[in-house]
Amino acid sequence: MRHDLLSLEIFMAVAEQRNLTKASQLCHLATSAVSKRISELEEKVGSPLFVRYPRGMELTPAGQSLRHYALQVNETLQKMDQELSEYGAGIKGHVRLHAITSALAQQLSLDIGSFLETYPDIKFDIEERVGAAIVRAVSDGRADVGIIAEQTPSLGLETLAYRTDELVVAVPEHHLLAGQAQASFEQTLHYEFIGPHVESSVHRLLTEQAELLGKTVRQRVRVSSFECMCRMVSTNLGICILPRDVLRPYLRPFHLQAVMLAEPWAKRQLQVVARRFEGLPPTARAFVAHLTA
Repeated sequence: MRHDLLSLEIFMAVAEQRNLTKASQLCHLATSAVSKRISELEEKVGSPLFVRYPRGMELTPAGQSLRHYALQVNETLQKMDQELSEYGAGIKGHVRLHAITSALAQQLSLDIGSFLETYPDIKFDIEERVGAAIVRAVSDGRADVGIIAEQTPSLGLETLAYRTDELVVAVPEHHLLAGQAQASFEQTLHYEFIGPHVESSVHRLLTEQAELLGKTVRQRVRVSSFECMCRMVSTNLGICILPRDVLRPYLRPFHLQAVMLAEPWAKRQLQVVARRFEGLPPTARAFVAHLTA
């Protein structure tokens, strides 16, 4: 079954206006021409697309299905036009990337920089999000590629291994744990925590591991910013668990100590996610290949 773009455009106008006359004005066509296009579409589909009423029209189930796919076609065409116009402007495409904060604060920013050294004309749209929000954005098509921790359910997205990071315990220099080379997670549960956002991968991981021990994480404060978490630890409001490379810049300014977390799950796998890697635009595929090389 073949559909031409003009017929789909006319169909969408009728679906929006629910009136042939208004749709014809929107499309700058005669009402009879609009009516003919809709009839031809219905003939191709083999089912009515609209229920006709004296004062308007409503989509049938077949019409609702066609509208759903027509919207996806329009979105794809818009992306195509945008990317092709960027080629004309010398930009050579762009990548829409959503990533967890810990990835951006560690190696990801350097990896983006090295990628741009090879492909200097590619543009990035980068958003910092928690894992669950990244999965939703990639699933909905608002992001081409996402970076999440393995503890975040990927919900049907394709995944590739990216990098690993190591979670450590951040404590004030004079804290009881500061004199230890390492601490078990069970030991840390004796203290109050400065916790991350409830949808973050670290929060999910700590909650699950505490439940396995039959305990809970006592969170005195919840805050999204790593710097704020470290600042609050420095004022003895609690301890926190962060990736080692994220914590490193704050150790000296805030007089903190990093204590090794003696748990096998403290080393986390970060993952690249996409709806379908083979279906990504060439620029995004090249970026994924760079990340996973």
